Amino acid sequence: MLSFSRERRGVRFSAHALCMGLTLLCMLFFSACGGTTGGGTTSTGGSGGSTSNALPCTGASNSEPTPTPIPSVPALAAPKDLITSGTLTVGSDTTYPPQEFIDTATGKATGFDVDLITAMAQKLGIKADVKTANFDTIIDDLGSKRYDVVISALSINSDRLKKVDFVPYFQSGESLMVQKGNPMGLKCLGSLCGLNVGVQSGTIELTDLNTASKACTSAGKPAINLTVLKDQTAVLQLLGNNRVVATFQDSPVTDYYIKQNPGTFEVGGSVINTVPEGIAIRKGDTPMLNAMEAAFAAVKKDGTYDQLFTKWNLNPGQKIGA
Repeated sequence: MLSFSRERRGVRFSAHALCMGLTLLCMLFFSACGGTTGGGTTSTGGSGGSTSNALPCTGASNSEPTPTPIPSVPALAAPKDLITSGTLTVGSDTTYPPQEFIDTATGKATGFDVDLITAMAQKLGIKADVKTANFDTIIDDLGSKRYDVVISALSINSDRLKKVDFVPYFQSGESLMVQKGNPMGLKCLGSLCGLNVGVQSGTIELTDLNTASKACTSAGKPAINLTVLKDQTAVLQLLGNNRVVATFQDSPVTDYYIKQNPGTFEVGGSVINTVPEGIAIRKGDTPMLNAMEAAFAAVKKDGTYDQLFTKWNLNPGQKIGA
């Protein structure tokens, strides 16, 4: 008999029992490692029709988990001083196609300016809400925080710069619209003395016509007889109804109405006084100004700006930076 040292807690085993125990242990070990099927054939995990009981290797599954989509994050930060969180409230005189007007089919604002400010708002991760505004008071209403910004074919001049800051986005001139064939031969403001002319209130064109009218009287000629209306569309209807011999407005408006009424109207003379138009921001609102500048740069860079000129059939020469 063999015995283990008493240092092992005094346990005794016979040599035969030890041998039998080791044999049984080995049998159990190999049985667990091999795993047999009903036919007694040990599976090796290869081909041949045997079914393996082994678990698949990590990552070997054909059904990969669907990755969690990464939410869209705007590349630009929206200003924090919005009237309504998540919304850019925009003032616009929606009577001035093709830049801003009401789509009669939907009742919603549309036009080049509307599309542009909507795309810019999207770059900031917010939506644009374009509200119809009174052009006569639109800048003062911006100052009173009725709007976050204004986009309304606003020509940039020194008087307006005293009240607001601008992000230039468009080059526009002024032009006369007359009946097709220009029966009275109207080529410039100086040829309007004593004639009936339509113009929108609050516009630079009205200022220019008043200046021209004074020049008429100073030269001993009759003053220009002005019909001044708040709605630009109504002004243009004056010409269609033969109540005036010409209307005076931004050149894109003239071009648009001529295309909308082929064979009816034409430009009287040439485009004059080309100046930039701008998106108006309250004076001193630097975060909003920075956001608008960044958003405009983004829509120019990704091609949206060019696409809108094509969509609205505008003269490419009127692009800022063209």
